[in-house]
Amino acid sequence: MTSFRAQLAEQRWDDHRFYHHSLINQSLHFVSACTFITAYLVLWIDPAVASLMAWGVAMTSRQAGHFFFEPKAFDHVNGVSHDHKEEIKVGYNLFRKYVLMSLWAAVPVVLLVQPTLFGLLIRPDGVEAYLRHVGIGWLMLGVGAIAFRTVQLFFIHDVATGLVWATKIVTDPFSDFRLYKGAPRRLLNGERMDHPDDVAAA
Repeated sequence: MTSFRAQLAEQRWDDHRFYHHSLINQSLHFVSACTFITAYLVLWIDPAVASLMAWGVAMTSRQAGHFFFEPKAFDHVNGVSHDHKEEIKVGYNLFRKYVLMSLWAAVPVVLLVQPTLFGLLIRPDGVEAYLRHVGIGWLMLGVGAIAFRTVQLFFIHDVATGLVWATKIVTDPFSDFRLYKGAPRRLLNGERMDHPDDVAAA
């Protein structure tokens, strides 16, 4: 258990120090964390609505922070290149995230073109029913993405690494809430980077 907790702490620290320099990114992660935590509660009541919240708000804000605001030049704080960080990323690096978000965008399009998904679903009666299908589709995509990468890590690294990463992903909203709750205030005070000496990398 100690080793598991140590690995979890290490993965969280690496993710923070490598991929969360921008205070805009951190603030968006705070918004994402709040939305995900709410979605976790709603999940027990209405999975489709919870998934629409998680993917429609939490994931889009979260990934926008990485795609548009996080520095991608040389990381002077950690002394590594962006390419090196992408190579050693345990979970979804930017390339994998582009693939994942492309699948996310494809789900509503597929269900718009093929509302019954070739007879697997009941034809939606109206916009609300369509959005519920999208929500369930996104929920399956999310569960599938976590399961796929977890099993992949079993073979690339080991079982422990995969299980630690899966645990990290599921608990990230709570960790991000704690880590980044102060980011919006700092951003409003005019700060832009968590590490001022790394501004040149932006």
